[in-house]
Amino acid sequence: MPFADLLIRREASIRSALSTIDKQRARQAFVVDGRGQLVGSIDEADIRRALLEGAGLGAPAYPLIHKSVVTTKPSTGRAEVLDLMRALRLSEIPVIDEQGRVVGVHRERELVGTTRLKNWAVIMAGGRGTRLAPLTDNIPKPMLPVAGRPILERLVLHLVGSGINRVFISVNYLGKMIEEHFGDGTQFGCEIEYLREDPELPLGTGGSLRLLDDLGYEPTDPFLVMNGDLVTEFSVTDLLDAHVDSDAVATIAATEYQHQVPFGVLESSAGRLLRMVEKPLSSWAVNAGIYVLEPKLITRIPRGKLFPITALFDDCLASGWSVGLWPMHEPWQDVGRPNELAHARGQL
Repeated sequence: MPFADLLIRREASIRSALSTIDKQRARQAFVVDGRGQLVGSIDEADIRRALLEGAGLGAPAYPLIHKSVVTTKPSTGRAEVLDLMRALRLSEIPVIDEQGRVVGVHRERELVGTTRLKNWAVIMAGGRGTRLAPLTDNIPKPMLPVAGRPILERLVLHLVGSGINRVFISVNYLGKMIEEHFGDGTQFGCEIEYLREDPELPLGTGGSLRLLDDLGYEPTDPFLVMNGDLVTEFSVTDLLDAHVDSDAVATIAATEYQHQVPFGVLESSAGRLLRMVEKPLSSWAVNAGIYVLEPKLITRIPRGKLFPITALFDDCLASGWSVGLWPMHEPWQDVGRPNELAHARGQL
């Protein structure tokens, strides 16, 4: 569908706006001026409400325009567009260039849909981010912006866009700033609740999970746990499916870490050279900070103690339980140091 078919001029009538929306089987049309710059949007529901209240079809549609419109840039990736659509319950999002002109329209039905999942997600966002000081002196690390959007907001939108409806955020350092930004999650298309750590007693990457049980939350399905300082577009459903298909009580997402030795490496025996390898490249599977846990593991976590999530996996192995690995190939960046933040900002 040509994107221009969803555009109307600011002087259009209600009849013209409604006809455009109906013909394109859309929920809204976008209003542009003579230069093609976005003026606003007109929603089908508002039009029908106006007609019920006595407005005529020949009346101008301009009074019904919403001037605040969610937009994307031409460079915005498909995954992020889908995240926005699903999180904000939008069927259409216009693409705007640097001059404010509409140069395209994303339509949900032309992209990939998703179903709502029963699984919960827990995001760990309580760390102080000391390695990123002074950037984190007055803002929690997960709220640092990457490409104009806080890291944590990117994660929430990605989860909601993948079908997650219930999100718990573990907060501590400057936690009120996070709570004020996200509220109850309504504006992000989900239900958000908070696991509040005692500022004097940090619980670590695993300890705050016990707060779920302490507060009476009992997940009935495997749930996601992830660090709040990640920039990634991993497949939530693929990870959950891989966990369910295994016999593991926990699954760790693993990403590849590569390191190239900047010198020629000498392999020798008894003081004699066997061969020289020029700048060899080595790779390892490393913890991506994304996990799926079975609900029964919550009670394995001690109450009110510093407890890294890696200790939970050690406990699982000591108990003879299987812990799975899921290799992820999607873009992934941990943001814990200044160079990593700069790299993440340069990627998007």
